[in-house]
Amino acid sequence: MIIAVGASTFLSIAGQPAKKEATQPTAVSPAKKAEKPAAVQPAVNTLTDAEKKEGWVLLFDGKSLEHFKGFKSDAVPTTWNVDGDAVHATGGGADLVTKDQYQDFEFSCEWKLAPGGNSGIIYRSTEDGNATYETGPEFQVLDNNAHKDAKPVNKAGAMYDFFPAAKDMTKPAGEWNTARIVVKGTKVEHWWNGEKVVDADIGTEAFKKAVQATKFKDWKGFAVQPKGHIALQDHGDQVWYRNIKVRVIK
Repeated sequence: MIIAVGASTFLSIAGQPAKKEATQPTAVSPAKKAEKPAAVQPAVNTLTDAEKKEGWVLLFDGKSLEHFKGFKSDAVPTTWNVDGDAVHATGGGADLVTKDQYQDFEFSCEWKLAPGGNSGIIYRSTEDGNATYETGPEFQVLDNNAHKDAKPVNKAGAMYDFFPAAKDMTKPAGEWNTARIVVKGTKVEHWWNGEKVVDADIGTEAFKKAVQATKFKDWKGFAVQPKGHIALQDHGDQVWYRNIKVRVIK
């Protein structure tokens, strides 16, 4: 007897139950190897618990410029504003200066430039001169790939006009770079994208002699101040800074 059920056909012989067609066993996929979870990156403009224990102070939280002022002014220059998660200089104004002054310290931030841009981080700067750079050395911030100033002592990471960066760690314009400055006594280190690129002593006779061979010789207070402000330079070009923090070295 032939019994039709749906689209399948079975044969029943002498009252025996019909046999179902054999089915193929389902292949079982081997277990996937457990993947190592990606490292969690700290949120922008925040401090980790470890940094807090080390004494770091956040100078920009992504919202307020309360830790900053203008050069010889209590007001923040109008050309500096908060743009997304960064401090942005639109160009053509005064430098942005920390309200506090620092003697021995470690400073860290991220920076990026518009194509061909120029800026700088000036430290131990006082308000005795007519500009921040008249008293403080500078960590040069520059688009090495497009800016016309090709002298090594004037490129990114250098102590401007004195010590070139030992290694070019340039990232293209529009990408974030990291800067770290360590100052203790007369010893100064510049770190750029994780590499130490300047290791100098600004208290030596050789450095003092080098000053006399530059435009800085006319500014008697240059690089002799024991403490001062940290300034983000407005050189007329668009520049962005974020993750700005400082730690006093005791």
